[in-house]
Amino acid sequence: MAILTERTVKTEKMELPKFKYSPNAYELDIFENVEGVCSVCNENRQVKYTSSFYSVEEPEYICPWCIADGQASEKYEGEFNDYEGIENSENIEKELLLQASERTPSYTSWQQEVWLTHCNEPCAFIGYADTKTIEPLMEELNDDIENNGYDPDFIKSSLTKDGSLVGYLFQCVKCSQHRLHVDCD
Repeated sequence: MAILTERTVKTEKMELPKFKYSPNAYELDIFENVEGVCSVCNENRQVKYTSSFYSVEEPEYICPWCIADGQASEKYEGEFNDYEGIENSENIEKELLLQASERTPSYTSWQQEVWLTHCNEPCAFIGYADTKTIEPLMEELNDDIENNGYDPDFIKSSLTKDGSLVGYLFQCVKCSQHRLHVDCD
């Protein structure tokens, strides 16, 4: 029988952190329910981050709390999302760029992630998108579909959530405009 200390009881009852630029992070298969000790805070945790983290060292276990408060990026001098991969970064406040790159979990993609922006701020990554997902949003997404380097008709007919042509749906945190990034293997 495991002995529960006051410390582990508090950890188990802690509410998971929320991420402004990834509000659905826990639904994206980038976290696993795995017991372990976080390489950053050295706390016993139940939730392990499993997606991209760009740093020289590769921590074995990163908990969501150390992503949200920036401790993981600070300790390992790393990024979850490429700072330079944030669209229109020259027009966005540095603090917002750092929040998206250092305190927001990444998403899984074929190529390196691209983070879309709108209203001079990083958008929230909503999730993976297929043709059914984008159908009711076509008017909002038209510019992204027409100007991303892929045949627009191919996107409209063949976009998947996990196939060779994947859609990544974003939404502006200010005006709620949807954006679409498309990636191919």
